[in-house]
Amino acid sequence: MSSATAGSALAAAGAVGPYFAWDAWAGETGWRPFADLLDGDVAGSRVAGARSTLVTTYRLSEDAVPVRVVASITFLGIVSRLVSPPLGAAVAGGVLPLAGRDDLWWRPVPSGPLPVAYRGGQALPCGGLDARTVAEALVRSAVAGPVSDLLAVFRDRFRLSPQVLWGNVASALAGAAGVLAGADRPYAERAGAIVEHAFAQPPLAGTGTLVQPDPARARRFLVRRSCCLYYRIPGGGTCADCVLTPGGRAAARGGGQAAVRELT
Repeated sequence: MSSATAGSALAAAGAVGPYFAWDAWAGETGWRPFADLLDGDVAGSRVAGARSTLVTTYRLSEDAVPVRVVASITFLGIVSRLVSPPLGAAVAGGVLPLAGRDDLWWRPVPSGPLPVAYRGGQALPCGGLDARTVAEALVRSAVAGPVSDLLAVFRDRFRLSPQVLWGNVASALAGAAGVLAGADRPYAERAGAIVEHAFAQPPLAGTGTLVQPDPARARRFLVRRSCCLYYRIPGGGTCADCVLTPGGRAAARGGGQAAVRELT
């Protein structure tokens, strides 16, 4: 599959919102290989920057913003940038980019969505494939690839529970599916079905449950079995999909991690 076809699918995904956009890698200066994020010191620098932003923006004391909590939020934000574009490309463009760690670059920014660039490589035409097959390919390429590599770094560097981190991955995927559902009604069933099948596979199996509160609407909402720890920051509260959020509120709010992502 040509990179141009994957590129057009990613362009369709990028039209949904900034978390679904990957730039086309053209060798410009300022971009760093994805592998750099797998360096514990680089990850630590990203977390320190996010922590400084939280302290300054919300006028909090440093003691009120635990490093481990910021690390969890930072990981969630980066993962959203790794899984939202391929899911969006599969749903909106009919092609799933199979991006490995050597196909991705990133550019440091102080806050907001982390810029990611993609060098066209392998891609899977998936417009005619069933949701289970697409989910399996998405898990193999993105989740068991770059996401898993990054998770190991944050687990070891910040001593975060794998349950929390894999729950964050589930939240990122479900949040992406929710945004796609809100952007275009025909996307809702396809995105929800792909993510539902992804949650049936390891390593995502057991991280949460997708609920469909209104049978007349295809949109699904995640009730995760863990927490991203954001509530430990003063004023943070709990996210819509959090295990600490009553199920009724989670379904009614139908959110995800939008507020958290904007901080990372």
